[in-house]
Amino acid sequence: MTKDQKAAVIEKTKARLQKANGLYFANFSGMTVAQADDLRSEFYQIGVEYVVVKNTLLKRALQDIGGYDEIFPHLVHQTGVVISYDDPIQPARVLEKFNKANKDKPLLKVCVIDKQIFDGSRLSEIAALPTHNDIIASILGSLNAPAQGIVGAINAVISGIVYAVDAIEKQKAQAA
Repeated sequence: MTKDQKAAVIEKTKARLQKANGLYFANFSGMTVAQADDLRSEFYQIGVEYVVVKNTLLKRALQDIGGYDEIFPHLVHQTGVVISYDDPIQPARVLEKFNKANKDKPLLKVCVIDKQIFDGSRLSEIAALPTHNDIIASILGSLNAPAQGIVGAINAVISGIVYAVDAIEKQKAQAA
């Protein structure tokens, strides 16, 4: 690879990393081509990128961005980078599910979620966190609950009035 090609890879990698809100660095050694293709396909389905970059070039890109010094010791052996731009938790769920089905491959080295660095051993904890969509649904449900309560109370009052009027009408019919 020429110096210009390396510089281009570094710049492209920097651009990806700067836009990301979730980064997962995994050791993909020991995976078959079919497993790697399956994993890449699963990431594609959720709108996540999975790229393989030489560790030295990845390190240079991270150095240029700054703030990722804790990741450098993990940049050994083969490294695949999972890059999420929308929901930083969704890739953790895919990785955890894939690991269970494929005997802990790929092995997560480290991950970065919204600039917070987590050790790869915490994959299960991260995968258990609510996704962006889960949080929005929860907030909307909380906002909607009071309105549903008011509607229910109004309906109960109206039903009570209808039952009372009906009972009065039946009493008058029996008295007559």
